[in-house]
Amino acid sequence: MRFKNRFQRFMNHPAPANGRYKPTCYEHAANCYTHAFLIVPAIVGSALLHRLSDDCWEKITAWIYGMGLCALFIVSTVFHIVSWKKSHLRTVEHCFHMCDRMVIYFFIAASYAPWLNLRELGPLASHMRWFIWLMAAGGTIYVFLYHEKYKVVELFFYLTMGFSPALVVTSMNNTDGLQELAYGGLIYCLGVVFFKSDGIIPFAHAIWHLFVATAAAVHYYAIWKYLYRSPTDFIRHL
Repeated sequence: MRFKNRFQRFMNHPAPANGRYKPTCYEHAANCYTHAFLIVPAIVGSALLHRLSDDCWEKITAWIYGMGLCALFIVSTVFHIVSWKKSHLRTVEHCFHMCDRMVIYFFIAASYAPWLNLRELGPLASHMRWFIWLMAAGGTIYVFLYHEKYKVVELFFYLTMGFSPALVVTSMNNTDGLQELAYGGLIYCLGVVFFKSDGIIPFAHAIWHLFVATAAAVHYYAIWKYLYRSPTDFIRHL
């Protein structure tokens, strides 16, 4: 009982079925900082991939991936700041919350783009290059129409979009980097436990952010190592 009372100031009660969780001031701060500190590394990492590109297609892919990576952390940070400091502006907060949910779909698509664009795929598997963006557009429309109404359905869509392209990627002849890709996916999946634990575990959403950051770092490492030139080559060509 004493342990429970000690953590009551750090979290509120769980959210109702069709409502949003209201973080405490401490949780708001943690939610902001855990993604805000990743914006600059994401920008630097994206620029590095672009610098390592050998041709136009690699540069385009680097920008697609980089924009998805940077957008995830920037939009998430802005939303949590607005939710914390400007929660009285309900329309603005609602708009950024929708953007925060929408950008996840495009981040998933962007994370797969380097593997789908820069690796040789079979005739059937190659359709996933554009189909994954169609899924992202469909998820965006769903958020626009049914935001916060069916939370389990929304989570199912995220997981489906995250796993569907993996079936194509794992069928490639060149499997270098797929182990890291799988590790990152596992970290995302473990983080979902905290994503759904607001009001049950203190700072659950901030912990989810840390899982996202770790998984994104693992995926970035794999893209950097296996799809672009090695760091040694990069230094040699400076």
